[in-house]
Amino acid sequence: MSTPFPLWVIVIDYVLGVIMWTLIGRAAMGLFQPEDSNFFFMKVFVRTTNPLLKLFAPITPGFLIQPMVPLYVAWFFFMVRFYLMPWLLGYSVMGMLSFPLEGEIAAGIGQLFGPLLR
Repeated sequence: MSTPFPLWVIVIDYVLGVIMWTLIGRAAMGLFQPEDSNFFFMKVFVRTTNPLLKLFAPITPGFLIQPMVPLYVAWFFFMVRFYLMPWLLGYSVMGMLSFPLEGEIAAGIGQLFGPLLR
């Protein structure tokens, strides 16, 4: 991992990124499964994200339909990662794929499929 960021920044970004993508995963899975489904992955998504949804309930608008609430909460984590973290670190906004988590995933995909595309 060759990144100019300190380790604690990487760890915070990975935690926030995993939370954000888990919320997005729950919203996506909710398109195909009901919330009370017996499907293992849906149970995991619901069980891990319900505490966050309850934490954000006071600032979640009442007009949002229930399947959109996880995306609304994920948006907060995106905003922290995209705007607040770089600002606190003294950087300008880094841009897409400058997130350490997604950058590592993109690099891995590039290494895996790069030889096939040449």
